[in-house]
Amino acid sequence: MSLSELQIQTALKEINDPNTGKDFIASKAARNIRIDGNNVALDIVLGYPSRSVAADIQALLQNKLKSIPGVGSVFVNVTSKIVAHTVQRGVQLLPKVKNIIAVASGKGGVGKSTTAVNLALALAAEGASVGILDADIYGPSQPQMLGISARPESADGKSMEPLERYGIQAMSIGFLIDTDTPMVWRGPMVTGALEQLLRETNWRDLDYLVIDLPPGTGDIQLTLSQKVPVTGAVIVTTPQDIALLDARKGLKMFEKVGIPIIGIVENMSTHICSQCGHEEHIFGAGGGEQMCQDYNVELLGALPLDIKIREQADGGMPSVVAEPDGKIAAVYKQIARRTAVKLSEMSLDHSSKFPNIVIQNT
Repeated sequence: MSLSELQIQTALKEINDPNTGKDFIASKAARNIRIDGNNVALDIVLGYPSRSVAADIQALLQNKLKSIPGVGSVFVNVTSKIVAHTVQRGVQLLPKVKNIIAVASGKGGVGKSTTAVNLALALAAEGASVGILDADIYGPSQPQMLGISARPESADGKSMEPLERYGIQAMSIGFLIDTDTPMVWRGPMVTGALEQLLRETNWRDLDYLVIDLPPGTGDIQLTLSQKVPVTGAVIVTTPQDIALLDARKGLKMFEKVGIPIIGIVENMSTHICSQCGHEEHIFGAGGGEQMCQDYNVELLGALPLDIKIREQADGGMPSVVAEPDGKIAAVYKQIARRTAVKLSEMSLDHSSKFPNIVIQNT
């Protein structure tokens, strides 16, 4: 009996992508199915970067298709294609940037900047083209976390080239000022400077731009939410009640300005004693999970209070690049993968498909 494409499609409907929970036909990931005698070949195009899981998905599909009676060899080519998704209405889009992820917190000191840089590095490790914008004008920390002390160059005197480290593009006010220079600026000056950093940087074909927002929900955050084309926001908190109280305010702010919440990252969820290995919830337990249930959002991941995270970020080599195969890097990569999957399920941006209408006097 000769094989049919229907048999292949039926088998693909019976198996789910472990990262999205959807079958490969429903998600439209399976493409270009080719049958040559009893041999089968197909392409799987994922909507999220998948370097660390591509081989697993390939093996999963090969084993499934080989179980069909009469199938000989199976070739599965797994690739990723990141597309642009919709942002708030009325906000000017950024050329050469497909998706912007805002990383925010209701209050300072919860590890937001560390999460932002490790998220960016983890997305890059998964195969995406990634940039990071340090939007914390008053307290820029990305230059130190990325170990960058250079100044950005400008070829035309109008725009700046992003600096690069560990495979990601970066821009920060910290690249333009001395480390001990305070930014004694009022709100409008800060938002103006930030828009310049965002729009006058020559970002080079980014799948994702991660923005490390300043903590809080004041004038700066609100202005940014209305002027920066954000695809989705990640809220960083700790399990502590007072941090969660502020994180809820941050979440509600994004909801009010029409920015989807991708999910929540809980930092300092447990402390593991470096001497005896005892694990303890010193800031409380279950706070992030409860907040996720209350607002119907996903807990993207929980990170321990570990001295290595702080030491590695302070030393200019964040955990994802310092110990790429370590447990902490694995959590950040899981957060990055869930973030990318959640973004891939959002509404697509079709603006590039509409032609420009030019009215001429004839």
